[in-house]
Amino acid sequence: MHILLVEDDHKAARLLARGLEEEGYVVTVVHAAHEVEAVDLARADLAILDWMLPGKDGVTLCREWRQRGLPLPVLMLTARDALADRIAGLNTGADDYLTKPFEFDELLARVRALLRRVVRAAPALRQVADMTVDPQTHEVRRAGVSLDLTPKEYAILEFLLQHVGEVVSRLQLAEHVWHADLIAIDNLIDVHMKNLRRKVDAPGSAALIATVRGRGFRLAPPEATDA
Repeated sequence: MHILLVEDDHKAARLLARGLEEEGYVVTVVHAAHEVEAVDLARADLAILDWMLPGKDGVTLCREWRQRGLPLPVLMLTARDALADRIAGLNTGADDYLTKPFEFDELLARVRALLRRVVRAAPALRQVADMTVDPQTHEVRRAGVSLDLTPKEYAILEFLLQHVGEVVSRLQLAEHVWHADLIAIDNLIDVHMKNLRRKVDAPGSAALIATVRGRGFRLAPPEATDA
């Protein structure tokens, strides 16, 4: 499942993103409302939205989403704990409201509750060749056999799934999976990608993940990866 986190406090955003990723979620982080314009909201399953953002605040952003008919579930985060503020946040179209400071376990419980209520029009399973991925349970199967992926390996695979047939650069993986500078985790990408390919493209299976020399990685059916 894909979570959009809009939080202007960079340290808080890193900590939240790391915690959510350890639970198996793919997290896209932005720090201001105008940065949301570069995000494909149709790919997100939930937004965690801070009230106090620079420029356009979270309440205004949420209201605009609802006026556009965007059904994306929203969990609003704020230091405002007055009843009138909570009502105002919910009246803009937010689905839930959590005041700061909060325990991560409570945020996680609310995230899970909101995601359980999400009704997706698209098929539950995503498939590439004989590999199926269930975004609800994070179960990955290849030729009917369940693959035991770590949360980070699943996050990489899900990001590749969002770009099936396209080349995903190492920089994109660094930013969207680790939220880190490429230089800092370049070797880490190699380690996780090697482990992921060992599981997905086991001996005897046609390769689904290809290395595109000098550009990055691509997930695609065998005939495409051979091209």
